Amino acid sequence: MFYVYIIQSQKTGTYYVGSCSRLALRIERHNLGWNKSTKNKGPRSLKYREMFESRNEAISREKEIKRKKSRIYIEKLIAKITGEVVPI
Repeated sequence: MFYVYIIQSQKTGTYYVGSCSRLALRIERHNLGWNKSTKNKGPRSLKYREMFESRNEAISREKEIKRKKSRIYIEKLIAKITGEVVPI
């Protein structure tokens, strides 16, 4: 299985979108500072994930989310699984 995931910094509130095959390990590495983009931004928590059969599908979806360049879009994705209402 391959995953597209969204994590949020508990320190800054910023989101990070990524893809991987080993989700728990990847999030652990984000929190240990292994990723330049998320280093020094505090602990991060998983907010959203999607599963895919192939790496290509996951990468394609990751790119689709990143192309939106929209915090509102990301928060709407998260709200779908949490049941929260996102203001427009």
